[in-house]
Amino acid sequence: MSQLDERLAELNLTVPESSKPLAAYLPAVVSGNLVFTSGQLPLVAGALPATGKVGAEVDADAAYEYAKTCVLNGLAAARSAIGSLDRITRVVKVVGFVASDPGFTGQPGVINGASELLGQIFGEAGTHARSAVGVAVLPLDAPVEIEFVFEFA
Repeated sequence: MSQLDERLAELNLTVPESSKPLAAYLPAVVSGNLVFTSGQLPLVAGALPATGKVGAEVDADAAYEYAKTCVLNGLAAARSAIGSLDRITRVVKVVGFVASDPGFTGQPGVINGASELLGQIFGEAGTHARSAVGVAVLPLDAPVEIEFVFEFA
C-alpha cells in the first residue's frame, strides 16, 4: 500500500476510478511537472448526490461535503495521468465553482471543504492558491465543480 493510500485509509477515504469525460476533453493533462485536472463534479458511482443551487435547493453544509467528493475525483483524474498519487509533491492551485442562488455569498466556505481535506491528506504540501467563484449553473445542474493543479515528481 502506498503512503498516500495509507493516509487515505486513516481518513476512511477511497479514491474512486477516474470518471469517463462527459464531453470532448481529458480528465487530466500533464505539462512538465504539473498535472491539470478538468473540472470535477461530486459524482459518486457516476451520479450526483444532489442538484441545484447552493443557498436554495442545496444547503451550504452539504455543498461543503460535495467539495470533498470533488477532491477524491480530482485525485482519481490525476492518478489516471501520472500513475501513482505518491508522485504528487504539492497541491498548487484549486479553482472552485459553486452554483449559487443569487443571494448566496458563502462560496469560500463551500470550497473550504476541498481545501481542508487536501490539507488533511497532504499536510503542508496540501496548502495552495485558490479561487472560489459563484456561478449561475454548472454541468448536470451540479452544485459544485472544482479543478486542481498538482505538482509531481
